[in-house]
Amino acid sequence: MFKAFQWIYTIYSALLFFVLMLLVGLFVLIPLLIHPRGDKISFVFIRIWIGTWAFLSGIRFEVHGKEHLDLKQAYIFIFNHRSNLDAPLLPMVIPHYVRAIGKKELSNIPIFSTVVSKLAIWVDRSNPVSRHKSLEKLEVLLNQGISVVVSPEGTRNNTDQTLLPFQKGAFRLAIETQTPIMEMAVIGADKLMKRGSILLKPGKISVYFSKPLFPPTTSSQNEVDAFAEKCRNRLEAMILTHE
Repeated sequence: MFKAFQWIYTIYSALLFFVLMLLVGLFVLIPLLIHPRGDKISFVFIRIWIGTWAFLSGIRFEVHGKEHLDLKQAYIFIFNHRSNLDAPLLPMVIPHYVRAIGKKELSNIPIFSTVVSKLAIWVDRSNPVSRHKSLEKLEVLLNQGISVVVSPEGTRNNTDQTLLPFQKGAFRLAIETQTPIMEMAVIGADKLMKRGSILLKPGKISVYFSKPLFPPTTSSQNEVDAFAEKCRNRLEAMILTHE
């Protein structure tokens, strides 16, 4: 019986998500078509979209550590990726106007891909050329003072490990652009939408920010590896502390 109610709730929440997207989609897209920094207006409507959806779906976001964020500083935000709910929570908990890496498969979703295409950099993670081009685009954004969001695990973590091994691209990028890493521990999203399931339930997602980690000034492979390991160890400790 509970499973039946969960299916009804999941269908309701999914339909609500797309109906709201249709209502605000043009208001997200048009400012970005008019001006490259139209994201300030677009993000207002993205937050209205996601905030309304979350409220009507019974999903709450609780944010800790915002005092570590400087709105005038560009960051590379990294997070632990364990749920499909991670993507919609990002604009709700990050106060910056950000760009994010998106899986190429999402670019095939009608309407959705059109709405978010100006804010996402699509990447085929199985293609080294595509990954390299995405990092080049991120570098341009960071040099313009625009923060970016990266999942350093490369994909959703469907294992029992706290974190998958980190890919090194984001950390090399941090060193080359001298952009600090801002870590986010996302707690509870995988309890609302479990791994391997599309079923959703209401509840709370907590996000913890840390003090930024500033990169070394040299980009040798040893420095990149050491910086990536330092970031991974601290994010893992944050997750284990707050779970």
